[in-house]
Amino acid sequence: EGPFVAPYQQASPETLIRRLTYVLAGLPPTLQDQADFQSDWAQDPDSAMETTVDRLLNSPRFGERWGRHWLDVARFSESTGGGRSLMLPDAWRFRDYVIGAFNADKPFNQLVREHIAGDLMPFSSDEQHDEQMIGAGYLMLGAINYEEQDKEQLRMDVVDEQIDSMGRSFLGMTLGCCRCHDHKFDPIPTTDYYALAGIFRSTRSLLPSNVSGFVTAPLKIGYDQ
Repeated sequence: EGPFVAPYQQASPETLIRRLTYVLAGLPPTLQDQADFQSDWAQDPDSAMETTVDRLLNSPRFGERWGRHWLDVARFSESTGGGRSLMLPDAWRFRDYVIGAFNADKPFNQLVREHIAGDLMPFSSDEQHDEQMIGAGYLMLGAINYEEQDKEQLRMDVVDEQIDSMGRSFLGMTLGCCRCHDHKFDPIPTTDYYALAGIFRSTRSLLPSNVSGFVTAPLKIGYDQ
């Protein structure tokens, strides 16, 4: 048996409020937040914790703190990268869409639908149309060499990037290698890859030119909120 290790002492209220605020909001607590928490803690620790967690979860900072993790998964950027980099002037709309999704506690299955087919989903208001359309911007955030002169190669590279990103984001696995061969350890053959490729190939997302571009779509109200 190893030596006995006594449990570490309980964290102080000052430490707890800092941990809670950093984890849920990504910023340090204000002096007033610390004073209020210590006062509440002295009266009822359980109530102080519950009230503070609820306040932080309801703060706009929560979506900013945790939305950034999904933006990393969704490969968010304000330019395309890959060869000649093109600016994505409306990328901020997707960023704000993700932040809003976290703050509104949007169901994950709804987020997935909007990312993959938001432009095809029915809507009951202009606001819903715009939000779903912006969500579908996920498909065009990848690093693409729009300067590629072989346009059919470029079209399939866009499709490949979309399939690979979808696999990483929603399935937790890489699918891109199935472009050339069956997965060695996963039950994903090239036939499945090209079945998906056929779906994305029928999606109008590329504007061929000397330096190609990407399709844009008008919003109904702008979604500036």
